Amino acid sequence: MLCENIKGCLFYNDKMDIDSALGKMYKRKYCEGDKTICARYIVASRIGRENVPANLYPNMHERAKKILEERGLSLD
Repeated sequence: MLCENIKGCLFYNDKMDIDSALGKMYKRKYCEGDKTICARYIVASRIGRENVPANLYPNMHERAKKILEERGLSLD
């Protein structure tokens, strides 16, 4: 299912060249695939999009976990 945040996602619009091979892989896996495993989506859905660091990559699950833990939350 397509992620509803893709059009406004700072990472994809400002940080990653979506037309690059890596950009296409990320887009396929996280935006068009399973958005629930995207570190950016996880943080945004738990504490708001405004709290997602611009340099948080979709595969940075440990960093997402730390961000949530700093707020007294968990990934579960």
